[in-house]
Amino acid sequence: MTLQVFRGAAIFDGSDLREGLALVVEAGAVAGFVAADARPDGEIIDLDGGILAPGFIDLQINGGGGVMLNDAPNLAGLARICAANARLGTTGLLPTLITDRPDLTRAAVEAGVAAAAEGLPGFLGLHLEGPHLDPRRKGAHDPALIRPMTPEDLAFLCDAAARLPALMVTLAPANATMEQIAALAEAGAIVSLGHAEARAAEARAAFVAGARMVTHLFNAMSPLGHREPGLVGAALDSDVHAGLIADGVHVDPATMRIALAAKCVRDRILLVTDAMAVAGTDLDEFNLNGRRIRRRDGRLTLDDGTLAGADIDIPGSLRVLVRDVGLPQAAALAMATRIPAELIGQAGRIGCLAPGARADLVHLGPQFELREVWRGGKVLQS
Repeated sequence: MTLQVFRGAAIFDGSDLREGLALVVEAGAVAGFVAADARPDGEIIDLDGGILAPGFIDLQINGGGGVMLNDAPNLAGLARICAANARLGTTGLLPTLITDRPDLTRAAVEAGVAAAAEGLPGFLGLHLEGPHLDPRRKGAHDPALIRPMTPEDLAFLCDAAARLPALMVTLAPANATMEQIAALAEAGAIVSLGHAEARAAEARAAFVAGARMVTHLFNAMSPLGHREPGLVGAALDSDVHAGLIADGVHVDPATMRIALAAKCVRDRILLVTDAMAVAGTDLDEFNLNGRRIRRRDGRLTLDDGTLAGADIDIPGSLRVLVRDVGLPQAAALAMATRIPAELIGQAGRIGCLAPGARADLVHLGPQFELREVWRGGKVLQS
C-alpha cells in the first residue's frame, strides 16, 4: 500500500512538538517519522506550516449536527453526533447523555453497544451524566429527573460497563454510596464526581472508593474555600483527572491558570467541550428535556440564564488556553489528545502519533484554526 508522507508542519506527537520531521502513514496507521527533507516513495502531503496533531478526543459531548443524544438515543443519533464533531476535529468521543428517564438511558446504552459492534467511526463509548446527581448543584439538569442510585441502577450500570468499550458515569455522593462507587469502579466504569455539593472529605472518600475523575472542574460543584476545600480543592489536591471547559465563560482564564499550576499530579486535566446540539451548525436555539436553550454571544443558556453546555470546539479551547491562560502549545494539545486517551485505556492507540497508532490527524493553523482532518489517513474535511 502506498505510503503517505505529511511534511511542512511542526508535529505534535502527543507529548512534544517536533520540528524538522515528516510523519509517515501506512495502511491507516502511523509508521514513524523521517527527516522533513527525505524523499521516501509515497504520496507527499505538503502542509504549509502550522501544527499536525492527533485527532482530538473529547469525553463530554452531548450533541452536534442539530441533535442531542437525549433526543436521539439510537444508532442514527450517535452517528450524527460523531460525524458533526469529527468535522470540528474531534475524531474520538464519548457521546454524553444528560440526566433523563430510565427508558431513555437504557436506549442510549443499547445504541452504544450497537455502535461499538458496528465500529461506528469516532465512537469510543458513552458518558452518562446523571441522573444520580445532587439537586443542590443541578445546573441545567432537570431536577425532576435527578434521583438516588438504586440496586437496580447499579446492576444496569455494571452491565453497561461490561458491554461498552468505555463507560463514564458522572454522579454525586449525595445520591450514590461509597459501596456503589466501588462496585462501578470494579466493573470497569470510569466514575466521575460532578454536580455535587460535596465536602472535601466526602470527595476524598469517593476517590478512595474508586472515583477517578471530576466532571467540568469548578462548574456545578462545591468551590474551594480556605477552611473547607470542597470538591474543587479535593480534586486539585489528588491524582484524579478533571475535565475543564476552556471557553473563558465557564471558568475565568485566571482560575484556569491557578488550577493548572496547583494540580498536584501533572497530566491530569483534560479538555472537554460539553458541546450541545448546535455544534457544527448555525442554529440559535434547541430543546433539552422540553426546555428551550438559547445560543447568544458564545453562551448557551436556559431562559433563566443558567449555563447549559458550551458553545465552543476544541480548536477554540486550545486558543483560549494558549492565548489567554498562557499554557505552552504542547501542554494544551496534550489536554485534547493523549491525556483523555490514557484515561479511557486507549494510550498508544489514539491521541498520539506513535508507531502503530491510528492515523487520525488534524492540521491546525497558527491560531489553532482547523485546516484539515484525516481519519485513518483518509481526508475527512478540507
